[in-house]
Amino acid sequence: MKPLDRTDARLLNLLQHDNRASSEVLAQAVNLSPTAVQRRVRRLRADGVIEADVAVVAPARVGRGLTMLVLVTMDRENGQIVDAIKRAIRAAPEVLNGWFVTGDADFVLNVAVKDMADYERFQREFLYANAHVRDLRTLVVIDRVKTGGALALDESDFAQAQP
Repeated sequence: MKPLDRTDARLLNLLQHDNRASSEVLAQAVNLSPTAVQRRVRRLRADGVIEADVAVVAPARVGRGLTMLVLVTMDRENGQIVDAIKRAIRAAPEVLNGWFVTGDADFVLNVAVKDMADYERFQREFLYANAHVRDLRTLVVIDRVKTGGALALDESDFAQAQP
């Protein structure tokens, strides 16, 4: 993987706010040709720097008006159990984000459901059905204050672009 430079950082900042921007618009913003921008973006995707191109959907606008943060504690941890839980998290359509964490909980899940009945179904099928779940705590989200996931990149942290 080639080290990232300031031009890469500028491109990443632009793409995180509008991943539909044309190569021409991006090229003008970073002072490169559209072809050079396309090459850089292709490399950033191939190197796994850009993990996905997604649309951020407002859950309430599509019938998923209830968001929960669920803190899951396992009864014990071993590699096989952790891997199985990670696979289950990735497969659960209600889980928007899932993190394996340190501290009081083992996993933190960001869950979007239709209503409390839908959340109860999720709890029963996903959490209570797992014999290794010892405890869970649910936090109900009152308001989405900020969403998206853009990672602010300070261009000064990167090397100067080579001609």
